[in-house]
Amino acid sequence: MHRRTLLAAALAGAVVTPALASGTARAADPGPSVTRTGTTTLDSQAVFFVSYDGLVNNNSFQKNGLLTYKGYQYAVWYTADRNAVVGRRVLGASTWSTVKVGHTLKANDSHNVISMGVSKADGRLHLNMDSHSDGFTYVKSVAGLMDNPGGLSWTASRFGAPQSTLDGLALTSQFTYPQFIATPDGKLQLSYRVAVSGNGRNALAEYDGTKWTNLGEWSGSTGTYTSEHGSSTARNMYLHGIDYDRNGRLHSFFTWREQNGAVMCNSGGITNHDTGYVYSDDRGRTWRNNAGTVVGVTGGSDKVSVTDAGLVVDPLNPDHSLMNQESQFTDSAGRPHAIISYVPGRFGQCTTNYVADRTANGRAFHVRKNASGAWQKTEIPVPLNSSQRTKLILDKYDNAYAIFPFGRIAGASAASGYTDWKILFDGSGLNAFGEVVIDEMRVAQDGVLSFMYQEKSSGTTPSALHVIDFRLPA
Repeated sequence: MHRRTLLAAALAGAVVTPALASGTARAADPGPSVTRTGTTTLDSQAVFFVSYDGLVNNNSFQKNGLLTYKGYQYAVWYTADRNAVVGRRVLGASTWSTVKVGHTLKANDSHNVISMGVSKADGRLHLNMDSHSDGFTYVKSVAGLMDNPGGLSWTASRFGAPQSTLDGLALTSQFTYPQFIATPDGKLQLSYRVAVSGNGRNALAEYDGTKWTNLGEWSGSTGTYTSEHGSSTARNMYLHGIDYDRNGRLHSFFTWREQNGAVMCNSGGITNHDTGYVYSDDRGRTWRNNAGTVVGVTGGSDKVSVTDAGLVVDPLNPDHSLMNQESQFTDSAGRPHAIISYVPGRFGQCTTNYVADRTANGRAFHVRKNASGAWQKTEIPVPLNSSQRTKLILDKYDNAYAIFPFGRIAGASAASGYTDWKILFDGSGLNAFGEVVIDEMRVAQDGVLSFMYQEKSSGTTPSALHVIDFRLPA
């Protein structure tokens, strides 16, 4: 506990020393700004039901529910009749072309999201969908579809039949949270969780343009974690993301969720604790802590564990309703940034209803590594007014943008050391339900913040699904 106390003090001090975080920003660089350029409708009647406080078409942990590649933007969702659909448009166009891929949503479970990935080696679009601690459905396009979108028609015949494996590779019978990641050398990786919440492991598979290979598990669920209230001997690592920077390093922030509720002050809270960080310089085969020490090997016996030293970059006990699977991004120098959120101690030291308490008193924080290699943390002065997640992006000048539930956007400048957070767009007129899905690839490709959101509804009445675009500083 002494190590955690020292680190907490260091982070608290970092909040009031913005000069250290100025990074590479120059005085002439523009600050953050968003200019709304248009909104398109994907589906006027998309499926709507609330489960786990979220929507199946708009869970922010999807990677990717919306992406841009070679001048076209792609989106995936479920229609009112539960068909899985993939749409595309020329960037800037007002209309989308859609195809059904032969799968229907099997349950009213918001975890059963659709995620997309592009394999640059052969120009295919890959979809993984409908999985929550059970099997998954996988669909891939014909080769070259993504490389020649203007020359190849957008029809269902361009997609293969739905599969319950990755071209014959069976991963696990308890599969959740598919996230596709394009590697710097043109391969495509699939991150996923094996087993269940509170007792699960993270794993990777890889596609080289010819076949899928299971790389194996890299995080562990065993070991003893002890809080001031009690102990737990099983858990899972929830990723805030898994992303390559421009230099080829793979970054991942995470939080732990314990299986045993005895670690909490009250059973109405949530057992998430601590923000951790690991990275890999060999395409996810070996994992290192912030100091560079190896803490896990994918597919090996040594996995990243709650008992490993040097993982925690922002310590927090399980009494503050820390959210899992929030958001991360890397800046132009390859430095990692994350958004985390919880109920700060000034509102009490024990949350008793994590949804109600986060909605009433939750705040988001920007955690980042600065130019000198130190971790810094800044509270974003925007009440969450929601139990849900906030997304993070950085523009070409390394200004940071937090996209809150309901489509609200706040920004902070790199020049200030990210101390000047303010609302840039208040979400008015969107009638957005909650979380949004970001097109991470478009931010880098053409300087546009594009996100997908669904309008509020009630019960299971379908509602409209949209994509909204904002121009960032040029």
